[in-house]
Parts: sequence; C-alpha cells; structure tokens
Amino acid sequence: MSKVLLINPSYQGSYGGAKASIVNPIQPTLGLATIAAMALHRGHQVEILDMSWRRYNYQEIQSRISNFKPDIVGVTATTPLMNQLRDISVLAKDISKSIKVVGGGSHPSALPEETLKESLLDVVFVGEADYAFSEFCDGWELRDIKGIYYRADDKIVSTGWRTPINNLDDLPMPAWELYDPEVYKRSASRLLIRRPPATMAEFSRGCVFKCDFCASKITMALGYRKKSPERCAEEVRRMYQLGFREFMLADDIFTSDQKWAIQVCEAIIKTGIDIAWSCTNGIRVESADNTLFTTLRKAGCYRVSFGFESGNDAVLKKFGKGGRASVEQGRQAVQMARAAGIDANGFFLLGLSPDTEETMKETISYARKLPLDMLKFGITVAFPGTPMFKVYADKGLIKSFEWDDYHIYTERPLFSHPELSYDKILNYVDLAYRHTILFNPAYILRRARRGIRTGEFFWDLYYFLKFILMPSTNKSAAVMYYGKSKWPVWDFRIAKLNLSQYQIVSRETDMQPSDKHQVSPPPALESA
Repeated sequence: MSKVLLINPSYQGSYGGAKASIVNPIQPTLGLATIAAMALHRGHQVEILDMSWRRYNYQEIQSRISNFKPDIVGVTATTPLMNQLRDISVLAKDISKSIKVVGGGSHPSALPEETLKESLLDVVFVGEADYAFSEFCDGWELRDIKGIYYRADDKIVSTGWRTPINNLDDLPMPAWELYDPEVYKRSASRLLIRRPPATMAEFSRGCVFKCDFCASKITMALGYRKKSPERCAEEVRRMYQLGFREFMLADDIFTSDQKWAIQVCEAIIKTGIDIAWSCTNGIRVESADNTLFTTLRKAGCYRVSFGFESGNDAVLKKFGKGGRASVEQGRQAVQMARAAGIDANGFFLLGLSPDTEETMKETISYARKLPLDMLKFGITVAFPGTPMFKVYADKGLIKSFEWDDYHIYTERPLFSHPELSYDKILNYVDLAYRHTILFNPAYILRRARRGIRTGEFFWDLYYFLKFILMPSTNKSAAVMYYGKSKWPVWDFRIAKLNLSQYQIVSRETDMQPSDKHQVSPPPALESA
C-alpha cells in the first residue's frame, strides 16, 4: 500500500487583485478527487492538500510532507500554477530523495517533456490519469503504464497516450470525502455560490469542438463521453450526504445532447434532494431549448454560463466554434434561460486570434445589450496545449515563458497578436468592464432587482464595491517560493518546443470515442 499526498496549488497568483477575483472559483478540485478515488479503491492511503483558497505556503507543504511521510507526492497544475509545481518538486526531494514526485493536469499534459526538464518530477501523467495513477501507486513497472512520461537515466521516455475511458460509470465516485466542506463554506464567493459549501462535479467528459484557445482536448480528448443519468443522480446523493449543498458542473458541453441532459435532470429530481447547482464552464448557445431550461430549473439548476467569447459571427467561426454558434443564438439562449427563471452568466474574450479593434468593440456592445445577470471579460491567452499556442510558437510570436504570468487577467505581454498591440487589448478589457457594468444602468438595475428577489442584495452591494476598487487586470502576485534557485532551467527561447500531440478521438454517431484512434508517442522521444 502506498501513502499518497495530492496537492492543489494556490490560485492567488492567478486572480490576485483583479476584478475577476471576486468570483475566484474555490471548491474541491475534481481532478484530484477522481484520481484519489481510484487509488483509495485499490487500497492506498490518500490525503489532499488544497491551497487554492489561500496564498502559496511552502512551509505548510513542508510540514505536511514531513508529518504524513508519503511515498508519493502528486501535484496538479494549470499553466499559471506550473512554478508552484516546480517548487514543490524541489521541496519534496529535499525532504527525502525516496519520495516519488509526480505531476499532471493541463500544463504537464501539454508540455510533458519540458515539464520534466523544468522540475524534479519523476513522472508526468498526460491526459486522463484515473487508471494510470492508480497503477503507479500499485507499483507497476513504468514502461507498462500507458499515458506517462518518465526519466530513465539521461533520457525521457514516453509510454504513449492512453485511450480515453469509454465507460465513465466504471469509475468510483469522486473522493469528495477527502475535502472539509467547512473550508469551502467560509471561502466561497457568494456571487458564485448560492448555498455554500459547494463542490465540483462532472457528468460527462470531452468536447467535439476545436476552439483554438481551448486546451481541454489535451486532457479530455476530442470526443464526448457521458455517465448514465442514474450514475449522475447517485453522485448528487453522495455529495449531499457529505455535507455539500451545491455543486458546479464542470462539463464543457453538458446540454449538447439535450435528450440525455433532460434525463439527467429528471434523475436528479427523482432523488428528492434539495440541492442547488449551476452549469459553470459555459454551455453552447445553439443547444438552448425551452423544455431543457425548464427541466434544468426543476432539477435545482439556478445559473447557466454561456461561452459567448465574441460579438462577431465571423470571429466565432474562425477560431473554431464550428460555424454553429452565432450572435443571434446567444441572444435567444439568454432570453430562454431567463424565461425559465435561470440566471444567465456570460464569458467574453478580447484579443481572440481573429480579433481586430472593430470586432472587440462589437463584443463589448453585444455584452452590454445582453440581459445578463453576471459577465466576465478576459484576455485571450495562448496557453500551452491550445492550437493557438502552437500557431503562435511556430511563428515566433510567444514573448514569455514565465508561467506565473499566464492567466487571463495578466498585464504582462505574453505574445504578439497578429493585429493588435498588447496595450490595446488591455485598454479594451478595462473599457469592457466600464461600459458593460459600471456605466450600464440596465445591468445595475437588473442586478439590484435580482438581489431583492433572491435575498442576495447586500452580498451584491458588498461585491460591487469591491469590484469598483479593483483593477481589470493585474500583475502576478508575488509568490514566496521555497527553492527557486534550485529549479532546473529549460531555455524555451533556444530549444525547440516538443509540443505534445493531441489525442484525437473521432466523433462517432453516438458521440463516443473509439480505441482505434489512440495516438502514439512523439517520434522525437524514446518509447518504452
């Protein structure tokens, strides 16, 4: 049996003091809960240290490792959390060279070879790690574990990409019991959560669309896999039993299969559990349907988020919405949601790869006119693992590989946009918030009416005052690292990026992945 400590780094550096920090998403990390569940199922001892809601504190990590004495320390990391992963790898190895330190998540999956070269990790897990991580805990030979990169003497070895998990019902329930609900009751933004404590859930995995700024395919593959409605209802029962009173649904395209989504809602209704929930990641506007929204509301869903991104149809088509989502469909989707009594939240990006100054103006005008209950603007960042990053890297447009700066509220110029200066994009982000919220009487009145109706008026007022005082973007918050001078350095400016191949899964008629599309390891690496 292995003793395992899983660590979720701090989000403070990413959100800092920007306006978006008032909706900092603090809830149990689903990725760690799912791999922990499989490890527990196989008899291993697992603990989770979640630092998402506070500043990075290497002393706390040091103390936890020293006291728990794990055999394995695992760290999950998006790109802005990568430097914390590097620091933890050095810290853990300084405590004991015998500790196996491993990493996973979107950034290590996108740049697995570089992640190993920039850290003291022993292994990087790419894509879905539910089975791969438990096999590692079981003590399998590394060469026999599909879906990892590891060190072998002076070489880095890839075992190839693992086929996506076809039947998600086979997985054990996420290990939400490893999180203390009281922590998330205290730390959650009341703009984001109505009934804390809340957790994160998933009823499906994957997406069939190819937006150039999205890296979800690097971890979840291109395709769509769904849990049965009965399994989804059982997960709702489980999280409620553990003390959670709300969940945020992580699914990328939950409502795309309307028949299944309605069946899931009906299964939740049959449980008789009074739980609140929201569709957080952004549902597709073309999937909007009156019956669907009515059923969502009956099942306890009180907010849906739409990934509008742009207010220009040509831009939507160019960056990969598949030519199916349109500006007009966005308007109709918001009206349908509100008619069903569901709050409508909107996500917008400025500096999209096809954007011009004129199309950014159209996006801001579009956002101002939509009857949204909440909205958020971000800078389009070419994150590793996205098609956008690959195109920009191939053209030499990436200006920074300082991972602490890689968040959508950064003031640092990370890349050169083909049409726009970085200062211009920053100016439009600031203009967007002023034009759509601060100086938008319709939005303020709508939000006030909603606050009175829901009893959340004083929370709204509290966050509105914070919003006024905060900048639209921010420099990365200073992080006190344990051993930055000990981090291995990989010079991205002179070394050719070995961009990880996408695990392409064809869209079958039932929207399920096929094993025949497993991708081999990049030819530049040793293969186990």
